[in-house]
Amino acid sequence: MNYTAVRRGFDQYQHSEVRFDQNTHSVWYYMKASPRPCFSRSLLDEIVSFQASLRSMAANQQSDDRIDFLVLASGIPNIFNLGGDLNLFKKLIYSKDRPGLVEYATLCIDVLYHNVIHLDQPITSIALVKGSALGGGLEAALSCDVIVAEKDVKMGFPEILFNLFPGMGAYSLLSRKLDSARARKIMLSGKLYDAKELYDMGVVDYLTDIGQGEKAVAEHIKRHNKSKKGYDGIRKVVERVNPLSYDELKDITEIWVDTALKLEDRDIRMMDRLVRSQDRLYQSASSSEERRVDAVNKDIDNLKFKGVERRNPVSISMPIEKRRPYLHSVRIDSGKKKTEEQDPE
Repeated sequence: MNYTAVRRGFDQYQHSEVRFDQNTHSVWYYMKASPRPCFSRSLLDEIVSFQASLRSMAANQQSDDRIDFLVLASGIPNIFNLGGDLNLFKKLIYSKDRPGLVEYATLCIDVLYHNVIHLDQPITSIALVKGSALGGGLEAALSCDVIVAEKDVKMGFPEILFNLFPGMGAYSLLSRKLDSARARKIMLSGKLYDAKELYDMGVVDYLTDIGQGEKAVAEHIKRHNKSKKGYDGIRKVVERVNPLSYDELKDITEIWVDTALKLEDRDIRMMDRLVRSQDRLYQSASSSEERRVDAVNKDIDNLKFKGVERRNPVSISMPIEKRRPYLHSVRIDSGKKKTEEQDPE
């Protein structure tokens, strides 16, 4: 396997970025779809390409180049992923294009299922959620073995607001992680939950302060490696007791497509409102990050006048700031509280 050639191929991605950490034998996949941070066809196609390449690398890996962990993250400030491509949904629904909806839904579950089964390799997947994870974005996080989320992050399934439901794995994954009743309640509520609420329920595995997500991922990797046989064994037990089949996901997407084709004009108008809200959120996050980068570069320029050499301009990175609520936020009584600690085990 020519690792250099494969990695060079990742550099051609337009809607995602791939980084390797040889110290922890981990691969970090950053989603950064535009013009809206959702699961566009372009992003999904890149994920398919990435998964195929990573599967080949893992199957032919040497000891020094082995891949033990896959971290799913976002390259967009304050946003993990906003879910399905609502603009595409509208077009396909208006034109009654059932094959188009089936094709999109199938692509989504193909990507999700391969993550659930770890690309048929001994790879542990970790979702690092540092911003809003809605609809398909939350489904993507749930498809990982471990979810690390920073405080103040909003997560939920708003699809019921436009008379639809999350049909690419939400119920299958939530009902296995929680139970059927709570999974149904979360999907039907349309609420956006704080990461703390989902941590108390058991959906989120690690809850961290803002800006500490990467550190929590590193700590989990260290903890996992210390007790690797036990961690890997428990994962196999979970998969044996609560297996998730591709046929189950496929059957659910058929129900999702049938439901989508029944949406009325008022439902599409609500979908439009959510698209505009997503656009505002993305623009706000982008402009906030641009202002932060400009301010830092300005400070560096000022230091230059004081005799401090400026080596390189600052690069775009995840900001540490107060995140704005998305759409709405309703707190719920999640029952008995779990002690807020770093190790849920």
